[in-house]
Formats: sequence, C-alpha cells, structure tokens
Amino acid sequence: MNQTKVGFAVNNHFEGKDPVVHQIYDRLMRRLKRLGPIVEEPKKTSIHLVNETALAGVATRKTCLVLTIKSNRPLASPRIHKTQQVSANRFHHEIKLLSPEDVDRELMAWLKEAYALSA
Repeated sequence: MNQTKVGFAVNNHFEGKDPVVHQIYDRLMRRLKRLGPIVEEPKKTSIHLVNETALAGVATRKTCLVLTIKSNRPLASPRIHKTQQVSANRFHHEIKLLSPEDVDRELMAWLKEAYALSA
C-alpha cells in the first residue's frame, strides 16, 4: 500500500480563524518581503519564516497571531509576553498580534534584526 505524507499549506493555518488573523499575516508578509527574500515553511502547528535560516515563526489562534522572533539579545517591551533564551546568544521573543496595525515600526525593527541574523 502506498502511503504519502500529507503536506501542510499556509492557508490551512487560517481555516476556522477570524478573518483578521489572515489580514495580520498578509500585512506581516508584505512588510517582511521589503527586507528581501522570505520563504514560508508551513508546519503542522506553525509557519516558519526563513531567510537562510528561520528568523520568525507564526502560530495562528482564533483571533490573533503569535509571532516568535529570533534575536541575539533580550528585548524589553511590554508587547513581548514571553522570552526564552535558547542558547548563549539566541533568544526567542513571543508577541501577540491582535490587528494589522500591530505590524508597526517597532515590530519591523525587531524583524529587520532577525532577518540579518538569519542570513
């Protein structure tokens, strides 16, 4: 019997979610692509955003996105609801995005740093 692995598509992550979740993601991707090439790698529970290596991860929720950004330093902001130090010089920061307007100048500055780290 031939069994094929079922792949995951980006759009699968938006099924059953409020339309705002896809709007946030679309704005995020439009802004990220201004930095340079981005590859979207859909996984079972998230979407990895990759330059040469992963720079961020997106987890969809019913009414928001949870964005995890790679950094080489701790980031201090009330927007960051969780920080995890994953190695001596790597941190993962989680930010909950509730509207497209949350993809703002501050967030893009962090993503620009993450993009450079992932080159």
